[in-house]
Amino acid sequence: MKRISKLSIALASQPRRQFLQGLAAGGALLGLSPWFRPAWAGAAGTTVTGMAPVLSGTEFDLTIAETPVNFTGRPRMATTINGSIPAPILRWREGDTVTLRVHNRLREDTSIHWHGILLPFQLDGVPGISFKGIAPGETFVYRFKVRQTGTYWYHSHSGMQEQTGMYGAIVIDPAGGDPIRTERDYVVQLSDWTDEDPMRVLAKLKMQGDYYNFNQPTAVDFFRDAANEGLAAALDERKMWQQMRMSPTDLADVSGYTYTYLMNGTAPAGNWTGLFKPGEKVRLRFIGSGAMTFFDVRIPGLKLTVVQVDGQDVEPVSVDEFRIGPGETVDVVVSPKYEAYTIFAQSMDRTGYARGTLAPRSGMEARVPALDKPVPLAMEDMMGDMTGVVPVHHARTEYGPSTDMRVDTPRTNLDDPGIGLRDNGRRVLTYADLHTVGGPLDKREPGREIELHLTGNMERYTWSIDGVEFGRSTPVHFRDNERLRVVFVNDTMMTHPMHMHGMWNELESPDGKFQVRKHTIAVQPAQRVSFLVTADALGRWAWHCHLFLHMDMGMFREVAVA
Repeated sequence: MKRISKLSIALASQPRRQFLQGLAAGGALLGLSPWFRPAWAGAAGTTVTGMAPVLSGTEFDLTIAETPVNFTGRPRMATTINGSIPAPILRWREGDTVTLRVHNRLREDTSIHWHGILLPFQLDGVPGISFKGIAPGETFVYRFKVRQTGTYWYHSHSGMQEQTGMYGAIVIDPAGGDPIRTERDYVVQLSDWTDEDPMRVLAKLKMQGDYYNFNQPTAVDFFRDAANEGLAAALDERKMWQQMRMSPTDLADVSGYTYTYLMNGTAPAGNWTGLFKPGEKVRLRFIGSGAMTFFDVRIPGLKLTVVQVDGQDVEPVSVDEFRIGPGETVDVVVSPKYEAYTIFAQSMDRTGYARGTLAPRSGMEARVPALDKPVPLAMEDMMGDMTGVVPVHHARTEYGPSTDMRVDTPRTNLDDPGIGLRDNGRRVLTYADLHTVGGPLDKREPGREIELHLTGNMERYTWSIDGVEFGRSTPVHFRDNERLRVVFVNDTMMTHPMHMHGMWNELESPDGKFQVRKHTIAVQPAQRVSFLVTADALGRWAWHCHLFLHMDMGMFREVAVA
């Protein structure tokens, strides 16, 4: 298919400010699609600029096609659902049976995966695992009963379509009324867009793993470290990184050099705006739809009360900021006053941001914060728990050429907000703060344990589990209805949002107590996490890193439940 490759051109000459801001009117080109709508009617008769259409009920028709877009001043072709980016917001009701007719108008196969939704495996939407995919010109019908509530999302699991615009939100209303009471309710979907052909992006990373990383250590950094830590310590640190052939600024594979970061399909200059009336409580349903981006989210001047993660209600916790990875959802409630507030979502590597506004009337804006300075990886991100560890052993590997390091003593703490958020003067959410309302779904103790290592080699740009890429792997087998413990050990210096299809993951605290229920768990560098799973979903399921290119390059397994 020649959809994007014919249009791709080098971006190096484009001004830096344009990368960060995008176009004020960027997005799907109006008038070219009968499905596109420029605004969504909000509560109390207000409108929300730039919002995707909302489709509710039990019968849905979704048409996948190519749509011209322009986020940066350069027209491109995107993969869209019903002509919009993001795709329509699907509003379901707990207990209903929904029917979704997906029509493929592309010249290649496609699919839709219902992320976090419990359903028969044949309807999970992963080609090669749960079905064959949807061929050009065909219609595939998804029909299933809605067995949960909360905020979820959907996206393609075919080729590079997710990166080129094919993702949307799902909101499921409880049958008995939502216990989280607010006067205003908005989806805030965060994503990343590149004008480059995603295959070209991948080819560059295969040639040079840090191609998009411009936060490399400089001579100025060295002299600063020498002044603060002493010359010998600064030299030793540089020598260590050189010997490992790694960079302490390896925070993101793809950066704002090529990405424009979007909020509800709107570039920063477009300023997506949600309206409210003074005195109202506002629910913001954040969805991490970035193909390769972790976002750090805050609203200066407002406390964020976290009430739900991955569609599951949690005991409310008040924070200033949270990190959201690809695949995760975080619902917060805010109580704004009569003024404008900036919703600020900066990328983990601090090369760009998405932003929008909460305001009592259209046209109001608040100051947009400056990007935080990027923070290099620390020793704990490379070696884990340093207690009693001799540094010379840090790079030991047992998995062959696809793996460039192995962590001997991983850390187990859940109270770390992550690189760039530690001790920043703000109250930052961690997994240790999260407690799912109602506790675990299954009270049984696990009958067995599986340990898997998240592995990779940045120079080769290969990603794997236990050093084995998906194409060379065999399925992980779960027995029907068994209760088991899964342990992930991250042997890399990158955070991996690991998503298991079809089943809940019940994260444990370091002392083995139930913590929080999730469908996507972000495993930090050199970290060991454990969670319990009840294998209550027969069939074949995907299990992978939700960093798009990591999944594509092999950090993916099949789970077979029988």
